[in-house]
Amino acid sequence: MMLSAPGRSALLVMDAQQGIVERLPRGAGARRGLGQLARAAGLARAAGLPVIYVVIAFRGRHPEIGRHNKLLSSAKSREFLLESDPATAVHQRVAPHAGDIIVTKRRVDSFFGSDLDILLRAQQIDALLLTGFTTSGVVLSTFLSAVDRDFHVTVLADCCADSDPQLHELLVTRLFPQRACVQTVAEWSAALRPAAAGQ
Repeated sequence: MMLSAPGRSALLVMDAQQGIVERLPRGAGARRGLGQLARAAGLARAAGLPVIYVVIAFRGRHPEIGRHNKLLSSAKSREFLLESDPATAVHQRVAPHAGDIIVTKRRVDSFFGSDLDILLRAQQIDALLLTGFTTSGVVLSTFLSAVDRDFHVTVLADCCADSDPQLHELLVTRLFPQRACVQTVAEWSAALRPAAAGQ
């Protein structure tokens, strides 16, 4: 499927938070994902692309989480991802730099209930590079939402990880390519250099 060329792009670093990354099992690829994500963020900054961090965080006692929300109710029962908890901070290996933007959300999807869409439209961004933890959580939810909003979407597959490596593989090789682009950081950076040289 041919996709139109992207315009102004931004890198989204989603749920790359200390507590979330630490909960992923050893074989999930989180360590490699963090390394590749740090590389992607450096490349984006060098190319003048906005780097936007999306974090999930809740007020004390999780008033935002309803009793029917099966996924997030586990966070509520464990007092997890509270705004006051140091584990909710972005992982130090991919910590934001001065000038990066941080968006706080209350749901899995980065757009739902946040001001992300306003920020992107205000900066005339119509192309998104998605990264994050987990592939079947924030990446999938935000991917579907971004595609429905008509963004040009690219998933940087080696900047994502999931507690289920088989599910990660299924998403990046089967589902995501049906609706958007999937690249590694190496593939994206190779395409980025000629584009930057032409500006």
